[in-house]
Amino acid sequence: MHLYNYDPAPNPQRLVYFMKLKGLELPTTQIDLGALEQLKPEYQAINASGTVPCLVLESGEQLTEVIAICQYLELLYPDTPLMGATALEKAQVLEWDHKIFTTLLSAVADMLRNGNPAFEGRALPGPVSLAQIPALVERGQVRIRHCWEVLNTALEGREFLVGNGLTLADIDLYVAMNFAGWVRERVPETASNLVAFRDRVKALLD
Repeated sequence: MHLYNYDPAPNPQRLVYFMKLKGLELPTTQIDLGALEQLKPEYQAINASGTVPCLVLESGEQLTEVIAICQYLELLYPDTPLMGATALEKAQVLEWDHKIFTTLLSAVADMLRNGNPAFEGRALPGPVSLAQIPALVERGQVRIRHCWEVLNTALEGREFLVGNGLTLADIDLYVAMNFAGWVRERVPETASNLVAFRDRVKALLD
């Protein structure tokens, strides 16, 4: 297997933390998104969508979504399970992953990609040129602030989102919370459950 990634970026970082907790190291090539290496023909010949991460298997098949790569690695390396221990927990991890990705993480991405001149013509990742929509910046801000309220309530009386230990759901929430800082949005101190969660997960990941 060979992994193409860009460790500092939020979406790839989900995989970085997942592999770290599992004690996995894979041959990896860093694709510098800041230098737009994902748009170069050399990388697009490997992954036509020009996105990271991309895990190329020995068979030549590819996995290009974090959730799919994590599921694959979880099945190959079941020690230190990070995607739930029971049938219910496995479903809950996937449910939280989807919620976090489609609410908090996507809201931050909307603000970043539609408000930063560096993303002109690239309002969404991938090969299609798309114009920025400035109105999505304000909408993203409203979505993020609503997320803080929902997530703070969900963590009432809980250390982790699912079960009694760290899972991919917690990794995803932690990464999304940090990603919000890229658009100057931060968890309010009044959201005490989220603040405590962030500090607790940081101690386990960093």
